[in-house]
Amino acid sequence: MSTLTPGPAARGGDASTGGSGPVTAGASTSARPATSSLRGPLTMIVGAVLVLLVVGVLGRSGSSAFALTTRFDAVSLPDVALPVRPTGLLLGAVCLALGAWALVRVRAGLARPRWLVPVYAGLVLVAFLVWIVGGQRISFVGLLSGTMLLSVPLVLGALSGVISERAGVVNIAIEGQLLAGAFLAAVVASVSGNPYVGLVAAPVAGALVGLLLALFAIRYLVNQIIVGVVLNVFVAGLTSFLYATVLTQDAATYNSPPGLARLPVPLLSSIPVIGPVLFDQSIVVYLMYAAVVVVHVALFRTRWGLRVRAVGEHPRAADTVGIDVIRTRFTNVLLAGALAGLGGAMLTLGASLAFSQEMSAGKGYIALAAMIFGRYSPKGALVAALLFGFATNLQDILGGLDTPLPSELLLMAPYLATLLAVAGLVGRVRVPAASGQPYVKG
Repeated sequence: MSTLTPGPAARGGDASTGGSGPVTAGASTSARPATSSLRGPLTMIVGAVLVLLVVGVLGRSGSSAFALTTRFDAVSLPDVALPVRPTGLLLGAVCLALGAWALVRVRAGLARPRWLVPVYAGLVLVAFLVWIVGGQRISFVGLLSGTMLLSVPLVLGALSGVISERAGVVNIAIEGQLLAGAFLAAVVASVSGNPYVGLVAAPVAGALVGLLLALFAIRYLVNQIIVGVVLNVFVAGLTSFLYATVLTQDAATYNSPPGLARLPVPLLSSIPVIGPVLFDQSIVVYLMYAAVVVVHVALFRTRWGLRVRAVGEHPRAADTVGIDVIRTRFTNVLLAGALAGLGGAMLTLGASLAFSQEMSAGKGYIALAAMIFGRYSPKGALVAALLFGFATNLQDILGGLDTPLPSELLLMAPYLATLLAVAGLVGRVRVPAASGQPYVKG
């Protein structure tokens, strides 16, 4: 019986989509530049005009200062000060040029370069920071360190969505898997007195929710989106009930989890700026690094990944060459649930917090948006999740400053960033062809 073997294009993915191209048996995918829609370039132009007007013309006078080191660092670096209005005019003009260039390429039928959106988003982000800080001072290292911590559940949740959707199953239940992981991690760590035991329990909770999703969606062919939403409601109700009846009654025993200690990497953690951000974190952050690499390599560089993508693209064809479609989907949904459950542990153990009702607070849905923004790619999901984590941490830091935006709008920052990214910048995304479609073996 013939098997699927990855050819050159199948191993690396489509050159124009970063690994999201269709998978076919015995043939490599052709790398053709895809024509982007006009929505992305027009959104970029509108954003650049806003930067020019709001930051460059109407911005505050003075300079915004950003601290690059903390008082605990061995090496002290001077603050970086950027004048608000000149920075807004310069960056706005560059962003406008990038948007116009992207529009010209789209009108000519050329693909939008993959680096364009990240560079554009970075420039807009710098302009926004200079404007919102407005003559005051914040710690840039603290902003990035907090971003890394807040991004862990989003990154692992987005990876969960990528693994599941690549096999053809829509995982709306990421929210419930995060919440279940946070709950069981807190309880087990509190009872055992060991945060690492709770860390092991968190993926089990997520996998159990994934098992329910797999049973109903794959075995009994229930609509996958409906099952995911129902599971989110079920987990929220169950954990709220146990919180009210068990955890609050004896919080010292069941809801006082010890936090995970930071594990600084020797030498690397001493590097200015990036050392404290990347290499002075808890074990969950390092596991996140490993998960992104492993999932990307497994999906786009191994025979297993080729078979998973074949199941998500054309399950009937995969079945005819001997791939067990049902087992592949079951395995991927369980693995996806375990990853999301591990992300839930960060909400309690990683942040040294007791469990509270519905503490996932929509992070599962933001993770889904990161998956879409990242074009169903682990690397893209990582970048998107970091962007949303940055928006979340920024509103926390700016809450204590005198900013031109009201506090209510700052609280909306993560969700506004999600909407803008998915609706405007992501462009046209190719979904796995069989995603959401039940499979019945003929």
